Amino acid sequence: MEAEQKLSFFSRDRGFYMTLISLLGFVALQNVIGYTVNMADNIMLGRYGQEALSGAATVNQIFFLIQQFGVSVANTLVALSAQYWGEKRISPIRSLTGYALKLSVIVAVCLIVAGMTIPHLICGIFTNDAAIVEQGSQYMRIVIWSFGLYCISSTFYAALRAVGIVKISFYISIVSLIINCGINWVLIFGHFGAPRMGIRGAAIGTLIARIVEFVIIVIYCKKDKVLGLFDHMKEMLEKNEVLRKDYFRIYLPNFCATVVWGISIPVQTAILGRLSADALAANSVASTFYQYAKVVTMAMSSCSGVMIGKAIGEGSRELVKQYGRTLSLLTFILGCILGALLFFLRTPLLSLYSLNDNALLLANNLIMLQALIMVGMAYQMPVSFGIIQGGGDATFTMKMNMICTWLIVMPLTFMGAYWWHVAIVPLVLIIQSDQLFKCLPVWLKFRNYTWIKKLTRDEKVLNARP
Repeated sequence: MEAEQKLSFFSRDRGFYMTLISLLGFVALQNVIGYTVNMADNIMLGRYGQEALSGAATVNQIFFLIQQFGVSVANTLVALSAQYWGEKRISPIRSLTGYALKLSVIVAVCLIVAGMTIPHLICGIFTNDAAIVEQGSQYMRIVIWSFGLYCISSTFYAALRAVGIVKISFYISIVSLIINCGINWVLIFGHFGAPRMGIRGAAIGTLIARIVEFVIIVIYCKKDKVLGLFDHMKEMLEKNEVLRKDYFRIYLPNFCATVVWGISIPVQTAILGRLSADALAANSVASTFYQYAKVVTMAMSSCSGVMIGKAIGEGSRELVKQYGRTLSLLTFILGCILGALLFFLRTPLLSLYSLNDNALLLANNLIMLQALIMVGMAYQMPVSFGIIQGGGDATFTMKMNMICTWLIVMPLTFMGAYWWHVAIVPLVLIIQSDQLFKCLPVWLKFRNYTWIKKLTRDEKVLNARP
């Protein structure tokens, strides 16, 4: 990729900003609404009872891990497919989507089997409170089916996003949210003569919403003519060793960068849950709002990966560098905005919950802390997962997350909780500290531009027979 001319430091192309705004707007809204499908359970159960809230919160830690798996599959698919899209080549995208779908189906089956057979064992990882474990187990036996459907649906969304199709995922998420909230309200509290099912009602609402979501996205993909996945089933299912190796070569470090890092979050939550029931409830509430801001950041990561990958496919290195600089500045600005929203809206948001005074005070302090952490997260996550990983460098983010999480943050968390016996708020600061100090290595890596890598293959290589 040789540059023909030196471009301005930041992009002045109106088309770039219009494309980014369109992508970010729809992907962010889809992420927020999609997350709300599960968080609707959290909010309604918060009014139903603290034990039911904590039970759902333990299961949602599992969903967080599943989301990280979905992110690893999607980021790999987008990183490769966006570059082929930049070259206007559709056939390799279909093959790559096929490998991503096969992987998602395998994981979905494993999830359902585990959730149906050992729910008490899984929930017991996060708390030793028997009442919370029982509530969580009731919830998991039903909702685990929706987690499996989510894995498959998110792969279809990623394939469409790689070629710039994002509106459908937003519209589907609205339908899913309406269905989930409506059924939750009826079944949790027993309205319209329905039985008062509590946490099981919340699980049923989530499952039905995910089923509808899955059916709609499959129907849309059958009718879509841009990718034509179902019109070209042979290309999607046919074995291509070159593309298979390319996909899993990028996927494995992506998996480590997301899922292996994601494992640390439930572990950290389990530490808080074993300290006190109030700490678990406060962290659950505070994390709800923090996750809303985080999914916007994740949307920025997704959009950055698509735009960077497409630019690499188009063949201009200078354009890739310009896009990267512009996107990295915008991520910092976005982080400041999200942090301010968390800080100033914390009081009205906390009024939605019925918590005891101690849990409420802890939740308020945790949200103020997370407002600061959000600034760092909103910079380092889109730059590392979106720009650097989307640009073709699959190993940097993996190495950084492994070192920062398992060699620094996790040891400090265990020492803080069990040796130093620090208070809840300082302990959460230790847990989230990597979102701040990761900013330096991410910035240094970004500035050297060694992450710009072309991942596509020539047709001769793809069509070669062993």
